[in-house]
Amino acid sequence: MQTNFYQGLKIQQDSFHEIEDAIVVEAPLQININSEAYTVVMRTPGNDMALIRGLLYAEDIYKGNTSLPAEITKEENGIPSIINVTIPQDQLGKGYMNKRTLLSVSSCGICGKTELENLQVEGEQLSTARHFNANHIHGMMKEMAANQGGFQITGGSHAAGIFNAQREMLSLQEDIGRHNAVDKVIGDLLQQQMLKSASYLLVSGRVSFEIVTKAFVAKIPVVVAVSACSSLAIDFAKEFGICLIGFTRTHKLTVYTHINRLEKLTNV
Repeated sequence: MQTNFYQGLKIQQDSFHEIEDAIVVEAPLQININSEAYTVVMRTPGNDMALIRGLLYAEDIYKGNTSLPAEITKEENGIPSIINVTIPQDQLGKGYMNKRTLLSVSSCGICGKTELENLQVEGEQLSTARHFNANHIHGMMKEMAANQGGFQITGGSHAAGIFNAQREMLSLQEDIGRHNAVDKVIGDLLQQQMLKSASYLLVSGRVSFEIVTKAFVAKIPVVVAVSACSSLAIDFAKEFGICLIGFTRTHKLTVYTHINRLEKLTNV
């Protein structure tokens, strides 16, 4: 599995350590079929042809046993970003005819886009300062966990919560999908005309590029994850002006971007 190293500030109990974390690489791959853009998936580079064959098989696009001619038509920093596969017209399955790409859109809103150009995100860097300490982050995370009724019953749902500048919870939503939960919580505040009060977005799982993008569009300057952050999430959080925090567990967390917003208080 491809990884890169990123600097961060790890806070644990009464200590602060600058660290280099191994982060899983996330990168977009545009899949063309017969030189026509078909879909974009976010993935960890490596075994890309296995990924493509599995996706084409699952979506009933190509179920033949023979290998498919494939060509890398574009690379970014040595990583394939566009791969074209050639499938004889008489071997294209019903999935291609329907153009539904069901599986590729199930994990996030970026997956399922047709071309890499559709991933462009425009806007000015978020400059709203939010000064907080680790106690504040853990307090909000604890409140979100206490209100995850669906997870408490099933153990099978993700949650997203939005808090205001005073760290009061404005909305919490649950869903089987991480990205769906984020869409729901932002949508809830839009319906209440309260999105402008959003300062912190907390998610119960890991953070990918897609979630950072959703926070940026909603102008939420701090994103906090229970689990890991992807390489693309960190890269874009730096560019977007978002303070990104991962591995928020009991007595610890890691700040990856815009560390200057954190007040270095002890007693996490």
